Amino acid sequence: MKTLTVERRGRVDWLTLNRPERLNTITGTMVQELCDYFRGLRQNHDVRIVVMRGAGRAFCAGLDIKEYTTAGGDRTPDGAGRARPGDHLFDIVELMRDCPQPIIALIHGPACGGGFAFALAADIRIAGASARMNDAFVALGRSGCELGLTYFLPRIAGLGIAAELMYTGSFIDAARAERVGLVSKVVADDALEGAASEYVDAMLRTAPMGLRMTKETLNRSLAIGDLRAVIDLEERAQMLCGRGPDFEEAMKAFLEKRPPSYA
Repeated sequence: MKTLTVERRGRVDWLTLNRPERLNTITGTMVQELCDYFRGLRQNHDVRIVVMRGAGRAFCAGLDIKEYTTAGGDRTPDGAGRARPGDHLFDIVELMRDCPQPIIALIHGPACGGGFAFALAADIRIAGASARMNDAFVALGRSGCELGLTYFLPRIAGLGIAAELMYTGSFIDAARAERVGLVSKVVADDALEGAASEYVDAMLRTAPMGLRMTKETLNRSLAIGDLRAVIDLEERAQMLCGRGPDFEEAMKAFLEKRPPSYA
């Protein structure tokens, strides 16, 4: 891959946006490679967790405006991110949510526009002290409603914070992002990997199918406003997990007072 690196550590992929000389800005090639990567995770149960980060001084500073303007201005920003028919910038966000693996985003430096959307599409966000996030779309003469921000921001940080960031394009720093719930914690930039490892280790101790079903059920419940329907979804997940070998192993390990050993 030209714009990404993927390091496999046991059952965890460490996915790095790798255009540090351009602050990991998004190009058509990056869109294609991210779509291919996340699409490939759907049936890949060898990978249980993804940690997503950026190389160099930034997580992702958004669209590569230079590539867009070099194209003669005949493509909209989402079209500028189109590498081939069927691959769009907005597809990445949906593929991140659809993949069964929890995604931890490690955010440092700028996370703007599309980079902000990638961070919000992750399941858990940890910020380095240098992190600065914003909805850059509204500052570029377009609507601030793009790439799922209208969906994620109000749910994560509340309507008031979402409106403020989406109407103004203002930056939110790491400390305030933690206060309003946009990130789970803030650490020094050089401590991000260690902070992610704490979450990774805890998730690896869970049953593989149980973790996948938890993400799937949580995602589906967000689209449902009826409590009974959500409970039915939860019961489905519990029944499916209860029929598998992970549940039997978890019960044996509990009774034998030992850590479970999952396949």
